[in-house]
Amino acid sequence: MTDAYPATAAFRSARDLLMRHREDYARAVAEFSWPELDEFNWALDWFDVIAAEHPQRDALWIVADGDGAARLSYAQMSTRSNQVANWLRGLGARRGDRLLLMLGNIAPLWEVILAAMKLGVVIIPASTLLGPADLADRIDRGDVRHVVTEAVHAAKFDGLPGDWTRVVVSAGAGGSTPPGWLPYTEAFTQAAEFTPDGPTRACDPLLLYFTSGTTAQPKLVEHTHASYPVGHLSTMYWLGLRPGDIHLNISSPGWAKHAWSNVFAPWIAGATVFILGYERFSADALLGAIGECGVTTFCAPPTVWRMLIQADLAAANVSSLRECVGAGEPLNPEVIEQVRRAWGITVRDGYGQTETTAQVGNSPGQVVKPGSMGRPLPGYPVVLVDPISGQPAGEGELCLDLAQRPLGLMTGYRGDAERAAEAMRGGYYHTGDVASRDDEGYLTYVGRTDDVFKASDYRISPFELESMLIEHEAVAEAAVVPSPDPLRLAVPKAYVTLVAGAEPTAETARSILAYARERLAPYKRVRRIEFAELPKTISGKIRRVELRGAEQERHGDGGTGGPRGVSEFWEEDFPGLKD
Repeated sequence: MTDAYPATAAFRSARDLLMRHREDYARAVAEFSWPELDEFNWALDWFDVIAAEHPQRDALWIVADGDGAARLSYAQMSTRSNQVANWLRGLGARRGDRLLLMLGNIAPLWEVILAAMKLGVVIIPASTLLGPADLADRIDRGDVRHVVTEAVHAAKFDGLPGDWTRVVVSAGAGGSTPPGWLPYTEAFTQAAEFTPDGPTRACDPLLLYFTSGTTAQPKLVEHTHASYPVGHLSTMYWLGLRPGDIHLNISSPGWAKHAWSNVFAPWIAGATVFILGYERFSADALLGAIGECGVTTFCAPPTVWRMLIQADLAAANVSSLRECVGAGEPLNPEVIEQVRRAWGITVRDGYGQTETTAQVGNSPGQVVKPGSMGRPLPGYPVVLVDPISGQPAGEGELCLDLAQRPLGLMTGYRGDAERAAEAMRGGYYHTGDVASRDDEGYLTYVGRTDDVFKASDYRISPFELESMLIEHEAVAEAAVVPSPDPLRLAVPKAYVTLVAGAEPTAETARSILAYARERLAPYKRVRRIEFAELPKTISGKIRRVELRGAEQERHGDGGTGGPRGVSEFWEEDFPGLKD
């Protein structure tokens, strides 16, 4: 099919170049350039084009209990999103309006995303885990004009101020509509053809993401019709997606990674978005679905990978599986090795942020170095900047050179010019993450700029210590923070979540501390341990800032005062371990 619109042709050309060089990293980096777009609406100028070319190909396949299951072709998704767009327009939705979208992994989520794009309505994704206070903040700071949610969550909006359209998706054909809400099913009485009000500028806002807030109040990240839909060319390349693939990504709606791997990257490639819509995570169900449904590419956060390696990986049918990746937080080398031994597939790590698309990754066909998150992806000018001199260095803060500004970078933090200016200072976009680079250009994650700490005047990377700890058979997850100490200023302390069946006893603590002692240099050694559930954001990221605060409050007088935690153990508790 000939592209009728120059922007579509430019986008296709950039995509096809990355596909041609999917396993030739050097050529992909050298030859790729972001398409220059003036007017572009990805839903109209790309998704609908693919739907016309491959009308019967599955666009969305949801495996779930009961009414949540769905299997929709590209042509069906195109038509249904047209109907939803027509209906929302009839309800008053206009270009530039803000729509808060709080749905689980059900088909209307994808229909509304496409419909909003076609209308030029700005989407504010929201997790179904949010409570009334979070929603009030989003409605206020996001200047929300429309809300789409499920009936089970409608009560969270009771009493929240504002004049906004209320649309509810009810569970099942017989589901009731709460008073004051409009039933989503009315959308499908509308015409199947959609005519936009006018052209969409590529620089028009498309998405406003509230970041997960590991250290402060969530920032409002603004992306455009170019920065996310087009920017995810880098994500498609990293994932190794091909037309017709069946792509499974474990992610909850409302977070950036969901859009990365469950919307844009697969549909850029012309692949199928495959969703497991079960309420509770089950490693056995996931592994069974990979084989039964012919999943070809699979992405999951480290938390899920750590659960999977506790299952019987070797028994799973992975004959259809070609690519496996991890994202969200750095993936520990031990996890990668266990999957490789069981499946013969190397899990490829990658790195990006809500503020960007995939920036760094181990791309298909390339050597994966243990512990490294890969090399800069095509279109991303990554520079490591020394935090003191502000100059490029072999280890430093991971930054993007704004002289070669990547298309996938956000426009800024909406309503917070001071934070935006701080992030873009000195000619670089500052990620807040520290990494090191080797002679071949591979980057290794060190930690957040505020997570790296000093003990006995040595710099300590929490991630390095955490990766070692989870290799212990009793450790499921670990977070390392500085604990005040009168002699060393601070010592590494590990908060540990144990695997099922392990007990938080002195014997377990001694075993883990001894394990760390054998594998780490003395200055890096974990000297305190506490068994606990790790505090996390609702997107699943560990809140080390909370743990640091607890240590400072408990031992901030120099490390000798304050009560220990109920399940806390120190080196000196065990004769033979202390120096």
